[in-house]
Amino acid sequence: QVQLVESGGGLVQAGDSLRLSCAASGRTFSTYIMGWFRQAPGKEREFVAAINRNGVSTFYLDSVKGRFTISRDNAKNTVYLQMNSLKPEDTAVYYCGIRQPYAATVWGRTPPDTDFGSWGQGTQVTVSS
Repeated sequence: QVQLVESGGGLVQAGDSLRLSCAASGRTFSTYIMGWFRQAPGKEREFVAAINRNGVSTFYLDSVKGRFTISRDNAKNTVYLQMNSLKPEDTAVYYCGIRQPYAATVWGRTPPDTDFGSWGQGTQVTVSS
């Protein structure tokens, strides 16, 4: 079973940038649709961004559009989330996941976290004002 390991989180000030990484084990990374989700204290895990297998197609949560960019390097089995102009409301634990074969949400529409799986341990992002 594939394992995902997130990294790159930290404590930053509003307006700063961070780049998160999610490294996958195994040899089938290029066959996965990948997503980033986040969970703030006391809230449900919410979708942030997703990227298709070859990296050509992406979509985002409305509140991060223009600030966050998802990308992937299939040669390195890694998906990234570049986060610019961070805001305090971006504070959360960030997780990457693999879109599951049973996922039915139309591409481009906000998926529930149940559409994804094989979650990593998460990486904490804290943005101070």
